[in-house]
Amino acid sequence: MNRLPKSLHAWNTPAFRDVLKREIEQLDAATLPLQQGLSSSSHVTDRPFQAMIISVGEDAGLIRAKAGIFYTGVIAGCSCADDPTPIDEQTEYCVVQFDIDRTTAETTVTLLAE
Repeated sequence: MNRLPKSLHAWNTPAFRDVLKREIEQLDAATLPLQQGLSSSSHVTDRPFQAMIISVGEDAGLIRAKAGIFYTGVIAGCSCADDPTPIDEQTEYCVVQFDIDRTTAETTVTLLAE
């Protein structure tokens, strides 16, 4: 389970969006639904990803934030020595929703359909 305590602490301040963006970008990519969000490749790379905050609001004890995630993927081949297919990274994008519990900062992440 992800936790975003700095974002919870910054809620209702002018710095909230910047704090949330930085905290999201520090999460382990494996805890986000990036693999499920791939559209033009087959495997998420290890490269860092970037977040863009789209919207924020409150709902029943939650801070709800919608964010666009920019990341890279590759089309995985056999990786044989004589494989002529070069490793070509593709830019990927998906939209996710972060539901931050206003008491514990525990955060669930959901992939949204575009």
